[in-house]
Amino acid sequence: MAELRLGPLLRYADGTRATVWVETGGPCKAEVRCADGAGGSSRTWSVGGHHYALVAVDGLTPGAATPYRVLLDGDEVWPLPGASASTIRTPRPGAALRVAFGSCRWAAKPGGGHDPVGPDALDTLSRRLDARPDAERPDILVLLGDQVYADETSEATRLWLAGRRDLDVPPGDQIADYEEYTHLYDESWLDPEVRRLMASVPSCMIFDDHDVIDDWNTSAAWLASIRTAPWWRERILGGLMSYWVYQHLGNLSPDELATDPLYAAVREAGDGTELLRGFAERADADPAAVRWSYRRDLGRTRLLMVDSRAARVLEEQSRALVDPEEMEWVRRQALDGTDAYDHLLIGTSLPWLLPPAVHDAEGWNAALCAGERGPRWARLGEKLRRRADLEHWSAFPRSFAELADLIAEVGRAKDAPATVLVLSGDVHHAYVAEPRWPREALPEGPRPVVAQLTCSPMHNSVPAPIRAGFRFGWSRAGRLLGRALARHGRLAADPIGWRKTGGPWFGNQLMTLTLGGRDTALLRLEQARQEDGDGARLVPADERDLLQRPAHGRQ
Repeated sequence: MAELRLGPLLRYADGTRATVWVETGGPCKAEVRCADGAGGSSRTWSVGGHHYALVAVDGLTPGAATPYRVLLDGDEVWPLPGASASTIRTPRPGAALRVAFGSCRWAAKPGGGHDPVGPDALDTLSRRLDARPDAERPDILVLLGDQVYADETSEATRLWLAGRRDLDVPPGDQIADYEEYTHLYDESWLDPEVRRLMASVPSCMIFDDHDVIDDWNTSAAWLASIRTAPWWRERILGGLMSYWVYQHLGNLSPDELATDPLYAAVREAGDGTELLRGFAERADADPAAVRWSYRRDLGRTRLLMVDSRAARVLEEQSRALVDPEEMEWVRRQALDGTDAYDHLLIGTSLPWLLPPAVHDAEGWNAALCAGERGPRWARLGEKLRRRADLEHWSAFPRSFAELADLIAEVGRAKDAPATVLVLSGDVHHAYVAEPRWPREALPEGPRPVVAQLTCSPMHNSVPAPIRAGFRFGWSRAGRLLGRALARHGRLAADPIGWRKTGGPWFGNQLMTLTLGGRDTALLRLEQARQEDGDGARLVPADERDLLQRPAHGRQ
């Protein structure tokens, strides 16, 4: 009997279709059978000795919650014995959409019952849904990076690594190759609560740096340096290969999967290891050769997930967070039929709008590294860039302005949406920021509400000095310091201004958007808090109606 090693993960669901991802213990036929007669099946394919299937399910009942089972070679393997069935919920036309999002989930479980970083927000959400099946639940999870930590492994993973190689040899207790990446995903997704949650709630994902290594693709100098490390090649290839298998494939719709040449080739080959390795080599050598960004239309809401890690142009005189070809693709997707959606969500692992002092510091640093103040300052700037993680949208001024221009262009469209919301994580705290455009860029009249919604982490921590730094970054004194740095770096004026309207909030947390038609855009922030003798629960930290705030503003 074939074994279900990992999953099932419900990755996609529309009115009548879904996709369900599984990893199995060997080659077999994976089948999904639904209570309403819908279903689908697929033969497994393998990468690196591991076996997978992404089962396309068709014929689902629209607007229904349908229990399903997973069978391998005809034997039922899910739900687990004694557990209730997982369900596929198809959207009901006209119903509000609930989008839960966050980032940065360190999967390690506490030893001895005490969790040093506090309760896990995803675990806590799962337990709430288990205890109250009729509770409000998300229609989709948007996971904005650092789904696994290849450079910060748990004690259990370090022990496992020590059993297969010498940890005194680099990369030491970090992840070295594809096989070790599979262990990270086991550790993260075999968590019982997360496993149950992701079996019943569709998910969209995008990577950030820790999925590969801290500060991944910070600069051309960083990349040249890391490529001299003997262990780096297997690390980056393993990271990209595992991301394609475990995260990227499930981001695609059934129609996109049906026309994806690499997916077809891997399935036809049976063992897709060499095919996928060649793909990863091309992706690493030429970021423009691969597009990890994608679009998901969720009823009257459009989600654009933007790769802000692998698609970078790193040459100092032409730096871009997203290469020009991919940025043009993003633009086309945003402007394609603006009358077809009421809300535009732009998912990017890195916040577009940062605390002003941090934003100016990153722009100043980018100017120094580009030689604005001479070679000595450029060398200092590169050291500071790596040490202080100065590599968000603000560190790529051209890309920052391009995104501002794109949002303004969407806002000027005849059938502009009710909201344009940038969803981000990375910075281990949560906040709401609202941009302001000059009058000539976004004229008077009914225009979208625009906001930066940042939520991080789901399960991690931030040291007290960093908390203080973020608070300072939003303060008046921080703004004054930022302006001084901008003058020293001879920075051009930003195309927009912005202000914080919520936060900062610190803790393990999730944001949830409720979007319905053009008249509903509600935001709720919940934090996972330990209750004495009663486990953890999600506690509301902020609730607001985004349409009641003049979030688009003008200078």
